[in-house]
Amino acid sequence: QVQLVESGGGLVQPGGSLRLSCAASGSIFSINSLNVMAWYRQAPEKPREFVARITRDGNTIYADSLKGRSAISRDNAKGTVYLQMDSVKPEDTAVYYCNAVTLTSVQVWGQGTLVTVSL
Repeated sequence: QVQLVESGGGLVQPGGSLRLSCAASGSIFSINSLNVMAWYRQAPEKPREFVARITRDGNTIYADSLKGRSAISRDNAKGTVYLQMDSVKPEDTAVYYCNAVTLTSVQVWGQGTLVTVSL
């Protein structure tokens, strides 16, 4: 069974940049079974929302709120997905969750990493 672990969160000033990482652990078979990988986020007292997703062959989709100032990428061999965020805003403050759906449609979530955008 694959597990996802996020890293890269922390405090960043408005206008700054950060890069989140999500690494999959498990058997080579389970890592190779990862199909779509995505990022979601949940701000305080708000529902979890979609941020970006990427397929195995690199097709991407972004939420309108982050389009143009974020980039999702992945390393299939390592089972890792990244989220580069630029020109961050206070409203980007949230817990960011990594999500993956396997080729057999099993959905996996990470534990989340907190991003705080503040002076």
